[in-house]
Amino acid sequence: MIFSSEDEVRNFYKSYGQSVGFGISKLGGKNGDDNKQKYFSIGCAKSGNRVSRSKNVLQPRPYTKTNCKAKINVIVRDDKTFEITSVHLQHNHNLSPGKSRHFRCNKMLDSTTKRKLELNDQAGITLSKSFQSFVVEAGGYDNLPFDERSCRNYISEARRLRLGDGDAEALSNYFCRMQSRNSNFFYVLDLDGESRIKNVFWADARSRATYDYFSDVITFDTTYLTNSYDMPFAPFVGVNHHGQSILLGCGLLSCENIESFIWLFKSWLTCMLGRAPKAIITDQCRAMTITIEEVFPNSQHRLCLWHIMKKIPAKLGSHSQYKMIKKQLKTIVYNSLTVDECDENWQKMIKEFNLDNNIWLTSLHEERNKWMPVYVKDKFWAGMSTSQRSESMNAFFDDYVHSKTSLKQFVEQYDNALKSKIENEKKMDFISFNSIMPVITGYPIERQFQSVYTNTILKLFQDELRGLMFCNASLVKEEETTLIFEVVETMLGTKGEPLRKVCFVVHYTGKFRR
Repeated sequence: MIFSSEDEVRNFYKSYGQSVGFGISKLGGKNGDDNKQKYFSIGCAKSGNRVSRSKNVLQPRPYTKTNCKAKINVIVRDDKTFEITSVHLQHNHNLSPGKSRHFRCNKMLDSTTKRKLELNDQAGITLSKSFQSFVVEAGGYDNLPFDERSCRNYISEARRLRLGDGDAEALSNYFCRMQSRNSNFFYVLDLDGESRIKNVFWADARSRATYDYFSDVITFDTTYLTNSYDMPFAPFVGVNHHGQSILLGCGLLSCENIESFIWLFKSWLTCMLGRAPKAIITDQCRAMTITIEEVFPNSQHRLCLWHIMKKIPAKLGSHSQYKMIKKQLKTIVYNSLTVDECDENWQKMIKEFNLDNNIWLTSLHEERNKWMPVYVKDKFWAGMSTSQRSESMNAFFDDYVHSKTSLKQFVEQYDNALKSKIENEKKMDFISFNSIMPVITGYPIERQFQSVYTNTILKLFQDELRGLMFCNASLVKEEETTLIFEVVETMLGTKGEPLRKVCFVVHYTGKFRR
C-alpha cells in the first residue's frame, strides 16, 4: 500500500488498530545522509520491554509493555510517497475492540470540542458538566473519541496560554513602541494552533549591543514567576565590566519542556546573529540539557553548584551517617585540587558508606565534568559557579511586579525596571571614571590594569595579588619553551589562620626572557 504522507499512514494503521482492539505508537526510524527520513516503523503500543520504575520491590507498579512484535514497516520513496513494505499481524496479548478507545493514541479532541471547552470554562461551567454534555450529545461514552481526562488536560494548558484582558494588545503595543524607537529591538511570538500566544521572546537594542562585549558566559533560569504567574519569566543573564548582572534578552514560556526551550534558545540565537555563548550555566533540568546540546553544541555547559549542594539533605538525610557523608562530600567538592584526587576520594566515600546504589550520587558522578569545580576550573566562568545571577535578576524585578501583577502590567513595568538597571550601570561607570583605585604593590602590571580596569574588577585582581603573599614559587626546571615552577601556598582558614600548605607544579609556556 502507498500513501501520500506519514500522517496518512499513521491514521490508517490507527484506524485498523482501533477496529481490531490495540493502540499504536511510532517505534523509530532512520534518516539518510541528507538527514531526511528513509524509513520508519509503527507498531503496537505494547511493543518494547517493561522497565520497572518502582523503587520498592514490595510495592510494584503496573506495566503495559509485553514486547509485542505486531507492526508495519514503511519506506519513504524517491517520489516522497510512503510505502508499507512489510506487516506483522501477530500479537502476544489479548485484543479488545471495545476497549481500544481508551488507548492514548485514540483520544483526540477536535477544534469544535476545544472551542466549546474553552467557552464553557470562561463562563464558569465546571469541566465535569461540560464533559457530561458531550456524552449526552454523542449518545454515550462509547461514541466519544476522548475521555474526561483529555478534556481536563486541554483546559489546564489552555488556561496557561490564555492571556488576561488586554494582555495580548499590551504586548503588541509595547513591542511596536520599542521598535519605533529603535529598529534593533527584537521580538518574536510563538502561537499555538488556535493563534493564541504560546511563548514570547524579546531583547532591546542595548541588550543586543551589550552581548557583543559580554557573550563569554550567561546563566539561564526559569524559577521566577512559576508560582505566581501563568507564564514563567526566562531571562538570559550575563556579567558586565563592573561585575553587575545584565539582561541579554528574556522570554515568557507557557510550559518548561524541550519544545518550548528549543524555540526560546533558537529565537535568542537568531537575535544575537547566530553567536552562541562560550559557556552557559543552568540548574539540573533535563529539558535544558537536551536543548543546549542541540542549539548550543559548542558551548560549555555547567550545572549550578548551589542547586546541587542544597539537595544533599533531601537526598542523603535519611542515612544513619548523614553528617559524616555531608562533611566528606563537601570536602571533595570544594577542596579537591586535582581530578585524580577528586575521583580517588569520591570512590573512598562511596565504599566507606556503602553508597554504590545511591542513584543521585551515581548520576552526579556521571556528570561531574559539568559541575565539579576541579573539572571545570580550566574554563572561563566570569566568577560564576551558579545560576544565582539569574535569580538576583529575578529579585531585582520583584521591586516592580508582584503576585497580583497581570501580564499587561508586567510588560509596562519591565521597561521601568530595565531603565533602573541601566541607570545603576551608568553610576558605576561614573565612579570608575571619576575615582582611581590606588595600587597596593606598585608592580608595572598592576599599574597597567589600574589604567584599563573598572574599580570593581581591579579589586578582584588585587585580591589575587594579596594571595601571592602566601605563595612561595621556585624555578625547578627550564626547558626550550617552558618554565616549570614549584609553588607552595599556605591555605588560610576563615579567620586568617594558617591551616595547611599545598604544593603545586606550574608549567609556564610562552615567550620569556632568559
